[in-house]
Amino acid sequence: MKRTVALWLLALFFMAAGLNHFVNPAPYLAMMPSYLPWPAGMNWISGAAEIAGGVGVLFARTRRAAGWGLIALLVAVFPANVNVALHGWPGENIALWILWARLPFQPVMIWAVYSLAGRSGNCGKPL
Repeated sequence: MKRTVALWLLALFFMAAGLNHFVNPAPYLAMMPSYLPWPAGMNWISGAAEIAGGVGVLFARTRRAAGWGLIALLVAVFPANVNVALHGWPGENIALWILWARLPFQPVMIWAVYSLAGRSGNCGKPL
């Protein structure tokens, strides 16, 4: 029961975050490092990946692939989070200490995704 609730919370978190990339793209575009090409496209791709990963963790057949996809996404967006911590978040009034304090949560999220969806022992179990 706890695992089912945790998987649903994980799925809803990523689906909501992914949807927000389309509904409110400005904060995501503002946090991207300037050296990255095609910011709007990267925003769409990462939003779609979050939605797909969130849906994917709910099904036993796709859970492991979705989990590893979300882990790869979390690793891929980490440079944007570091960029924001180093330079501030344009258009957002967030204290720098908060931007730095959120960095350690990335490994926590990776661990949560791995624990719930990335390990082979958890993947075949239905909700």
